[in-house]
Amino acid sequence: MTALPYDDTVEQIQEDEARLTQEIVARMAAAQARNAERHRHAHRDAHAKSHAIVKGTLAVHANLPPELAQGIFSQPREYEVVARLSSAPGDIHSDEAPAPRGFAIKVMGVQGERLLPGLGGHNQDFLMVNFPVLAFGTVQDYPRFLTLLEANADAPQALQRAVAAAARGIENVVERLGGTPGATVQGLAQKNTNMLGETFHTQAAIRFGNYVAKLSLAPWGELQGLNEQPIGEGFSAMRDALTSHFAKQGATYELRAQLQTDRAAMPVEDASVLWDEKASPHRAIATLRFDIQNPYSPERQVYGDDHLAFNPWNGVAAHRPLGSIMRVRRPAYESSTAQRHRLNALPRREPGSLADIPD
Repeated sequence: MTALPYDDTVEQIQEDEARLTQEIVARMAAAQARNAERHRHAHRDAHAKSHAIVKGTLAVHANLPPELAQGIFSQPREYEVVARLSSAPGDIHSDEAPAPRGFAIKVMGVQGERLLPGLGGHNQDFLMVNFPVLAFGTVQDYPRFLTLLEANADAPQALQRAVAAAARGIENVVERLGGTPGATVQGLAQKNTNMLGETFHTQAAIRFGNYVAKLSLAPWGELQGLNEQPIGEGFSAMRDALTSHFAKQGATYELRAQLQTDRAAMPVEDASVLWDEKASPHRAIATLRFDIQNPYSPERQVYGDDHLAFNPWNGVAAHRPLGSIMRVRRPAYESSTAQRHRLNALPRREPGSLADIPD
């Protein structure tokens, strides 16, 4: 099927969006402040716990077809990249409790009209999670998602593990009956395995130059199958697994784009709808590589947790975030980053190159 061109009618402001956005941002900021008081240190209001900060390169493929040679991928070239691997909750929990995992990428030295010039720098951030859709994919549904997150964050670790196990059982039954598990079940049914072997997704849509797309990041070569490898026990078991891996070998991923080919079946305003891969497959656009390194040295941990910031709106107009969830994220990420840096008494500064990232 033919990729549909981008135009301003792709997005539709939702009913009561402004009020709901204010409510969501206020609730997230309040939760972040409570956690900061408990720890005497401010963390992100989501994906608070990092497991690795890795330096690498993103090589855009040559000879891409015109519909894929868009935005920062319009020409074959190599970019410097720093990535943060994390867990989704907004507080610091033991890795023995399964959770959705995040993979945030900062592509450095990109050219193009900036979405938020005030942030400074010339970087493009892509934020991804290890399942393809968001359980509550509209601004109207998102407050219910926050309530679920808040309840799970306060639950004892044993209960969190039991919920994940029960959700995996439901997921398996649904699949055996030929159905597709809902996003909520998929989100809860996380296995405690090595996240390097997972496939990650933007979940919501972005502008892709003259088109609209969702991006995914798929493991390659030596990483395939790691998502079936348990990480073991311990409060920082995931960090230990990733540190052990990068001490011996690197990691390679394929960055892919799934172009919108049907506005009704592939909506922008509802991030809970899975785009059909048969109608529009994920197609490779670049290769992401990380060499052997120490991904969580004390210096890099402090830089990644306290200084480094990722924001889907930190980028160029050619990759503008789309849909109500992405519009909510604009003030939400700004609020979270500003509060974190203010409470930790740190200046906000974008890295200019990999030389700015500690070894």
